[in-house]
Amino acid sequence: MSNMTRYDPFSMESVPDLFQGLFRPLRGVIGGDDAQQATGIRVDVTENDTAYTVTAELPDVDKKDIDVKIDGSVVSIAAKVERHTELKEGERVVRRERYSGAVSRSFRLDADLDDAAASAQYRDGVLTLTLPKKAAASSKRVEIG
Repeated sequence: MSNMTRYDPFSMESVPDLFQGLFRPLRGVIGGDDAQQATGIRVDVTENDTAYTVTAELPDVDKKDIDVKIDGSVVSIAAKVERHTELKEGERVVRRERYSGAVSRSFRLDADLDDAAASAQYRDGVLTLTLPKKAAASSKRVEIG
């Protein structure tokens, strides 16, 4: 036997289900989605008394396509990801999940950085930045005469 239910057009029970998929196409833009995680730059940041060390994953990126900028305490990493493969005659793409395009990441650190002394290394798809902290400006007491 099946249960019969009465349809109520003014019921609010199905409203959450209605909106469940409404914003799904925007998840990668808003953040928090697996697609954004896959196309974003993942970083680890460690700190000691004199410097920060930033380790960023940039697999399959050419070194010349990476751009790092430092502005005060803001670090910006941008890269151009190229993943084009030639199709052989008679082949066709059935599914393509690997991202091609531009990726970027910016974040603020607690201390101003000495951009002149910063260094970067890129090896095996991992970018390592060494970002020395600026020396704290000493305060001077002004005598009132």
